[in-house]
Amino acid sequence: MLEINIWDYLNEAFWKNLIKGLLFLVISIPIILYFRKIIRNSVTKKYGVHYGLLSSKVFYYSMMGIVLMAFLTEIGFSLGPLLGAAGIVGVALGFASQTSVSNIISGLFLIAEKPFEVGDVITVGDLTGAVLSIDTLSIKIRTFDNRFVRIPNEMIIKQVVINITRFPIRRLDIVVGFAYKENIDRVKAILLDIAEKNTRALQEPEPMVNFNAFASSAVEVNFRVWAPKEDFIKLRDEIHTAIKVRFDEEGIEIPFPHVSIYSGEVTKPFPVKMLKEESEVDKKELPD
Repeated sequence: MLEINIWDYLNEAFWKNLIKGLLFLVISIPIILYFRKIIRNSVTKKYGVHYGLLSSKVFYYSMMGIVLMAFLTEIGFSLGPLLGAAGIVGVALGFASQTSVSNIISGLFLIAEKPFEVGDVITVGDLTGAVLSIDTLSIKIRTFDNRFVRIPNEMIIKQVVINITRFPIRRLDIVVGFAYKENIDRVKAILLDIAEKNTRALQEPEPMVNFNAFASSAVEVNFRVWAPKEDFIKLRDEIHTAIKVRFDEEGIEIPFPHVSIYSGEVTKPFPVKMLKEESEVDKKELPD
């Protein structure tokens, strides 16, 4: 029976090769990290953030693979059996990872089409957040309540994706309702004055107030104001607050839903009042 003593391999040459291999790793890894940073910054400046991240990852993993193979060769490890086993495992994984392959192909389409970039705020289904990274298998976003969400690229390709911050300005649309007794021109003038006095609201494109509908309890108009995308959230809060404050100051009624009851076509509506429940004393005094 053939016996193999592992200590036969741990000779002086092995230790010398091991030390040389470790020195090679100590020197190579910092160099790879340094060039990865340079590649990411240069590609980011020229093509965009997600291209910089992708190119730096490709460079890093490919170089680390070469360094690892060189290290194993240096210490006397034969790569032939390892590469043969890797080929067999790769074929098996290829059949078992069809979903991953689909995500990789979808990721390449996303990178080529470039519907959004790192830093953009997007909406996918019922999720809205800032894009953290665009990888070959998935994208990562951070929602506004600080949750980390990973979405497979295949799902992104199949769904409607809304890029909220693609363009430098956004429009705020508000449906404003007021009582039928109010003068519509006066209301429009007040709304336009609110937009003019708000420093976040753009005057080009100019704010607009257009008639919307005769609703069941109010006349409705569409109030449209443009703002830089970074000021949109603050503008929405300020405009809604200003509308309520100005309407109260000007005596403009913001009605709540109500229903009028008619007993006939030509009769006036009659009032309906809610009476308090009878007290226990009154109930006792009533005859049976």
